[in-house]
Amino acid sequence: MASHDQSYRAGETKGRAEEKTDQTMGTMREKAEAAKDKTSEKSQQAKDKTSETTQAAKEKTSSTAQSAKEKAAEAAETGKQKAAEVAQAAREKAQAGKEKTGGVLQKTGEQVKQMAQGAADAVKHTLGMGKDNNNSNAVEDDTLNKQQQQQQGQGYNKD
Repeated sequence: MASHDQSYRAGETKGRAEEKTDQTMGTMREKAEAAKDKTSEKSQQAKDKTSETTQAAKEKTSSTAQSAKEKAAEAAETGKQKAAEVAQAAREKAQAGKEKTGGVLQKTGEQVKQMAQGAADAVKHTLGMGKDNNNSNAVEDDTLNKQQQQQQGQGYNKD
């Protein structure tokens, strides 16, 4: 009987050992599953965080690019306005210069005309064709008339 008892106890011990092993294996399996779930959860959180960070970076980059576009557009518009103002000022200055030059040219033209008229009058007077009827010029006019007639071959007899 002793051997039967030993065999029974050995079987019982073996069964307990198997049960203990199964329990340990179950516990290990549960811990492994928990670790796997925790790792998966942390991995998903990391992915989500990375996605959020990437999205935030994209939005910030887009916002910065849009801001830069707006500033560039404003600068371009300001440049266009300044160029238009400079062009308008140049046009006004050119117009004022034309008007001033026109006035100077008109004045100069009048002066030249007056000088030419004066020269023509002087030549006419010298040649005796002037309209001056002063007695002091009558002698000169007579002399001029004599000279002209002599050149034309006509005699001049005046007593």
